[in-house]
Amino acid sequence: MGELAYRSLVYAHLLLFVLWLGGDVGVFVLGQHFRKRSAYSLEQRLALLKLLVAVDMGPRTAWALMVPVSLSVAAAGGWISLPAWLVVAAWVAGLMWLWLVWDSHRNDQTPRAARNRRIEGWIKYGITAFYLWVGAASLITGSPVAAPWLAWKALLFGLIFVAAILIDLAFKSVGPQLGRLITEGSSDATEIPLRRTMDRTRMFVLVVYALLLVTAWLGVAKPAG
Repeated sequence: MGELAYRSLVYAHLLLFVLWLGGDVGVFVLGQHFRKRSAYSLEQRLALLKLLVAVDMGPRTAWALMVPVSLSVAAAGGWISLPAWLVVAAWVAGLMWLWLVWDSHRNDQTPRAARNRRIEGWIKYGITAFYLWVGAASLITGSPVAAPWLAWKALLFGLIFVAAILIDLAFKSVGPQLGRLITEGSSDATEIPLRRTMDRTRMFVLVVYALLLVTAWLGVAKPAG
């Protein structure tokens, strides 16, 4: 039963990776088409944006669940010795984060959603610090993670959090700019600032993609040394 549980966790971990990266590529493609002022009407572009937001819930779901699943995989596989309370805490934090993500989505543009996103931010900052500390400390001292490949994976996962947080921070001004576009219509005055904001996030998006691919390779190859 232990081996079956471990393999099931690895399978869930793989599914979350596919959902995260695959869904994010879909978001990226939709965003690219939203930029094409000459190819689509404003109404069509806004429809693409609504679809983008819906597709983005897949990667956001995977992001929240990846934390408890990855820790559970590492503990169940004997790669790291974790107290039971820490694994339980990871699941509590991950499920709470997941609820906040979906509740904010259902109640978008409300004070409740704004409150949820503040709480979600605190959770993400805490988890970011945890993974960066685990990865860096393990690479320097060999503890709490002895395997270098897993230590690197933890560090890179923390950096994924940093890049994803920067994406969210960069997108904060999109709301007002998009509202102005809808109210005033398409023009250079309304389109250019929005385009600049969206373009600024592309670098961080590509960083997330690269880091996801590297962490996935580390998990599969498990290089020694």
